[in-house]
Amino acid sequence: MAMNNLYFTEAHHLFRESFRDFLRKEVLPHIEKWEKTGTIERFIWKKMGDMGFFGINYAEKYGGLNLDLFYTVIFLEELQRINSGGFAAAMWAHAYLAMTHLNAEGSEAHKEKYLTASISGDMIGCLCVTEPFGGSDVAGMRTTAVKEGDNYIINGSKTFITNGVYSDYLIVAAKTNPELGNKGISIFIMDRNAPGISATKLDKLGWRASDTGEIAFDNVTIPESNLMGERNKGFAYIMQHFASERLIMGINAHARAEYALEYAQQYMAERHAFGKAINKFQALRHTFAEGYADMLVCKSFNYAIAARLDKGDYVVKEATISKLKSTKMADEVIYNCLQFLGGYGYMEEYPLARMLRDSRLGPIGGGTSEILREIIAKMVIDKKDYKPAVTDK
Repeated sequence: MAMNNLYFTEAHHLFRESFRDFLRKEVLPHIEKWEKTGTIERFIWKKMGDMGFFGINYAEKYGGLNLDLFYTVIFLEELQRINSGGFAAAMWAHAYLAMTHLNAEGSEAHKEKYLTASISGDMIGCLCVTEPFGGSDVAGMRTTAVKEGDNYIINGSKTFITNGVYSDYLIVAAKTNPELGNKGISIFIMDRNAPGISATKLDKLGWRASDTGEIAFDNVTIPESNLMGERNKGFAYIMQHFASERLIMGINAHARAEYALEYAQQYMAERHAFGKAINKFQALRHTFAEGYADMLVCKSFNYAIAARLDKGDYVVKEATISKLKSTKMADEVIYNCLQFLGGYGYMEEYPLARMLRDSRLGPIGGGTSEILREIIAKMVIDKKDYKPAVTDK
């Protein structure tokens, strides 16, 4: 508990209890259905909004709660414990990918229309950066936004977009000056029902409850006022928010690993073989101990980085390390926890099969581990400095 007292107050603990209770009562009964249909019904978004869970670290003037980052940590950790990576992703992609951009780059008009409704659960957002031809190669994006009079005309495609099919608005990165490479990217907001937007749901190994979409923009016409922040500053905005996205994915990873270990520990205490509980067999005990140690190292690191991010420190390097190490750890821990269950680990009615599939996205989404290692190498070996974007608003 010592680490918990370092970062969490009594109010934090009460929030955790109430959110855990909410998820158990309001969400868990529907998870199996949503995992099968790939559609998270609208009523739960509204309930989440009514409870204030989408507004944790947004301003009160838009209906938010303006709380510190450790409430967000709790939000993320508890979402992992219900064992639906897809449901969790739909929630945090809305609250921390779409809404982070809306909050940081959106105009007052954008926020009044979209941020307020996002916090209340009346609108769902998605963030569209990744493209079919290049995932982590953000600078190489091909989607264009051409200015014509008072409008922009958007053409191109995006893929692997969480909430990409059922969201109400899209925050889209597009090239406003393609000849400038990464210095020619801008961010736009658009309504789902704008003519020329189409979406196809993708069939995934895991995260099955969430609607991951491929989206096409065919001469989508939007008013100039839908530009978010400054023209051609999009790359800097995207990079700036990658720090929080990576830390989110690192936190998710330590949380699902911790849950897997708790489940395995309970199973091993109850399961008997050769006349004793299997938690008495040294080979299993030591594998468990190693996994627990790795999880705790990642968790402690992630909390320390969250505390720095909460103070406003620029933690791109550390957040990148968080995601790299935590997602690898989670895959290994969950793989071993499945093994502890023997044949039952391979059965869908036990939680580890789904957790293994859902966890496997960790080293891929939000920047692959290969890309993250290169970013760390650039920062440490080449002394490259990624600077935060400055928005004159």
